[in-house]
Amino acid sequence: MARMHTKRKGKSKSRKPVIAEGTRVEMPLSKEEVERLIEGYTKQGMPPAVVGERLKREHGILYPRHALGMRMNRFLKARGMNTQMPEDLLNLMSKAVNLNKHISANRQDKSNMLNLRRTESKIWRLTKYYIRTGVLPEGWRYDVKQAELIIRGRS
Repeated sequence: MARMHTKRKGKSKSRKPVIAEGTRVEMPLSKEEVERLIEGYTKQGMPPAVVGERLKREHGILYPRHALGMRMNRFLKARGMNTQMPEDLLNLMSKAVNLNKHISANRQDKSNMLNLRRTESKIWRLTKYYIRTGVLPEGWRYDVKQAELIIRGRS
């Protein structure tokens, strides 16, 4: 798959280690303990990516999916703890808000104007996908002022 805003091909990516079929993966904690940790971290306001990093760093759980038997987002959704908006969209919106603030103070910064356009095009592409899959409501549209309010409410 090609990169979005370059002419490069984008073949490089991280790959998970291969686990042979039928091989049992040793978990340092039980399934119930992992579930309790994930719920606790989520109640503290951590997004799923940060929860996964913390499980890996502090508890030695490389992949919560192996411990839970499902993906972390599905687990959170089943428990009713999932967020209203997807994390990747929120991160892009916060980047766009920060770029907007910078550009309003520095009108001549052409490279960051281009970066803002690229970021907003990614946001629009993601919103189309999330509306199509039913994650966002049908009439939802990206707006800079609305994004600023959402990001301010998040932090």
